[in-house]
Amino acid sequence: MVVHQHRRRRGRAGEAVVAVGMAVTVAALGACGGGGGSGGAAARDDARAPRDPAAAIRGAVDGLAGAGSARARTAMEMATGGTRVTIRGEGGVDFRKRMGQLLVMLPADVTGRAEHRPITELLVPGALYMKNRGAGVPDDKWVRVDTTTLSDGNLVTGGATDPLTAVELLRAAQGVTYVGEDEVAGTKVWHYQGTTDIGLAARSASPGVKEALEAAAKGFSKDSVPFDVYLDEEGLLRKVRHRFTYVKNGVIDVSSTTMLYGFGTPVTVALPASGDIFAGKIAD
Repeated sequence: MVVHQHRRRRGRAGEAVVAVGMAVTVAALGACGGGGGSGGAAARDDARAPRDPAAAIRGAVDGLAGAGSARARTAMEMATGGTRVTIRGEGGVDFRKRMGQLLVMLPADVTGRAEHRPITELLVPGALYMKNRGAGVPDDKWVRVDTTTLSDGNLVTGGATDPLTAVELLRAAQGVTYVGEDEVAGTKVWHYQGTTDIGLAARSASPGVKEALEAAAKGFSKDSVPFDVYLDEEGLLRKVRHRFTYVKNGVIDVSSTTMLYGFGTPVTVALPASGDIFAGKIAD
């Protein structure tokens, strides 16, 4: 994984990004019209795109359970004041068992260290487990966070939006328009843009995600979340990018991207024993 950090100014702004970014440190097919000449082939391809984009996106959410599991890559870019930080992760998600695992890398000087070990995150309904969290937590211990108590519902806290939650947000897709044909990691896809509503998504979200989204609906300054979605020829969701606005010690703009690939790849998530979970006070 490669982590990029673009720093224009350090100080309190950077600390705000750390505090929020990781809690660990922390239509319509109108554009599909035909034409003559070289546009004919594109028109034929576009005609294969769903006629109801919003319904196709919502259907893709349910379709992931049929796929079973997938590998995932995440990227979260946070900007506040003059500081911009990008945190990347990689792992896998089991959409049937609703569990996942990510290895998340922090930029080096976010923590004030020359290097920081990757943070292992286990994602399960209602909870986030983190290892190598730092900030006073022993190296051999896990931290457990109840995501239903987080003001962002773990859309931002873990430094990577839980792919399960990112997908469930799309259940309230609205105002969706077809952008055009594109490519994601060598796979032909159809690109859509629209918005979702965190509160509305919470009402129809799957158990375990519903409560976290209800918390997020209260914590974000705006319920409306713009998104870009990329579906492949089989209707599988290959990529989703959300843009959040979060207020905590200032306004923080967050762009969170999840890419899915390797569908059907087995994903095993082993939760830590109770004795391996840190019970002490966690530093901010």
